Amino acid sequence: MIHLTSDAASKVKGALDREKENLPDGGLRIYVQPGGCSGFSYGLALDRPSDGDQVFESEGVKVIVDGRSLPFLEGAQVEFLEDGMGGGFAIRNPNAPPACGCAQSCGEGDGECQT
Repeated sequence: MIHLTSDAASKVKGALDREKENLPDGGLRIYVQPGGCSGFSYGLALDRPSDGDQVFESEGVKVIVDGRSLPFLEGAQVEFLEDGMGGGFAIRNPNAPPACGCAQSCGEGDGECQT
């Protein structure tokens, strides 16, 4: 299962509310794709579930993950972090390699991915 913090869920709910006409049954898709220095990177998008997707709920948000990405994301946590330059989503993933600094696949050895 993938967990969203309350701040991340609030941001996603706001985005889904703005898109409810186009995505009435939408949720947050989280996926893994080739790239990054560990061999994969993460992506987030508002989307609808498709055949073969796993759908979870976290903090009142529908979370959608394709079957190929699920093993890489099991136990991950999605946060929304604010700083002086704005904010963004971060994924803390216990399955990420222990050290990397490219911010595409994980952070400074803590399994954090900035997207």
